Amino acid sequence: MDEPVFQDFGDRAAAQMAIGLNAVLAVIEDGKPKVLCVHGKNNAISLPYGRFDPDQHRTFEIGLREWVERQTSISLGYIEQLYTFGDMGREAPAAALVDGDASDRIISIGYLALAPEPAEVNTQNAQWRDWYHFFPWEDWRRGEPKVLSQFILPKLDAWASTAHDEPVVLSRRARIRLAFGYGEDGWEEERALDRFELMYEAGLVREAHRDRGEKISQQDETLFAATGRHMSSDHRRILATAIGRLRGKLKYRPIIFRLTAPQFTLLTLQKAVEATVGFEFHKQNFRRNVENAGFVERTQETTKQASGRPAALFRASDAVRRDRATTGLTIPRLRQQPAFFEKT
Repeated sequence: MDEPVFQDFGDRAAAQMAIGLNAVLAVIEDGKPKVLCVHGKNNAISLPYGRFDPDQHRTFEIGLREWVERQTSISLGYIEQLYTFGDMGREAPAAALVDGDASDRIISIGYLALAPEPAEVNTQNAQWRDWYHFFPWEDWRRGEPKVLSQFILPKLDAWASTAHDEPVVLSRRARIRLAFGYGEDGWEEERALDRFELMYEAGLVREAHRDRGEKISQQDETLFAATGRHMSSDHRRILATAIGRLRGKLKYRPIIFRLTAPQFTLLTLQKAVEATVGFEFHKQNFRRNVENAGFVERTQETTKQASGRPAALFRASDAVRRDRATTGLTIPRLRQQPAFFEKT
């Protein structure tokens, strides 16, 4: 049998690879879904992150917890691994670490963390931010976001038309229509990452121009002001991944109760779910579903409301608290689609 041949990679064997750890810590406060952010150089907004040190961190999770506490003074509770981001092209400056070298190849491991309320931040560099500040097109609670039909979809349609080959044009348009809800199924909330990646590819977000080293015109500035606050590195992509994961997970596991206080009204619970998925539900259907599914138990306590009778307080059921619930919430489909598609 012939001996195996090993390729000589020469100097490339000395290339440095760094492992970064990123945290998406989500809470619901006053009906707003918020994430913990840190401010770096030039007022850049990032998720809490840092380098994994194999000499100091016995596990990735330990390293993540240390970095978050160091940067924000907050100790993480529940966390789960989200995704490993290792695509070529994430190198500096797009995916630089705080203490990294410009030549490092960065592999980032993202984590999703949930808490029932925003912990107090004791450092000037950390802040809770509404995640719809970064993704304004994802919030349908007051109807279709104007940014979709005014900016995003016309720009995407024009981008699709610039392709030289007809099959590419058709492929781009098919991707746009699937991601943004054209057709029978309408808007699918879990496709948050698909939508952001299409916008990045088409140059509709500031990060795309930054990573390509392109000049930004006044017209671009107007567009970027409409398409959300940019983030350092590829942290907005990581955040979009977390939003899509959390939205999808609600349907097969009642994880929403990790975002609620120990006791809550059914209206508060509904508002928390609506804030997460980005659209409103029918009030009576929602209450019927959560009670019939055995997700909640009524307590003997009530709470005062601004008007009307005091509201009953509920808590998560024993099965939910013990993490034994085998199903998730019934999330209705948002059948509405952007008005732009009606004109095309």
